[in-house]
Amino acid sequence: MPERRKIVGGMFLLTTAGLLLLVPPLVHLFNHDFTVLGVPQIVFYLFGVWLALIVGTGVLTSRLPRERSTNGEEGEG
Repeated sequence: MPERRKIVGGMFLLTTAGLLLLVPPLVHLFNHDFTVLGVPQIVFYLFGVWLALIVGTGVLTSRLPRERSTNGEEGEG
């Protein structure tokens, strides 16, 4: 059970970090006239944060232990 609590805490931390990284004042710091291959820097920042959140969620959910059902079955599906 402690392992599950750590992972759920990590999910909360990931959600909070994602929220803080996507607030307009911080996003504005990356809004410059700098481009990479014609794409503005802010686009790389936003998609980079988005991709990091997806990968972080995938890693955390893959480490989450399966819950046992009350009737002894593994689950449907």
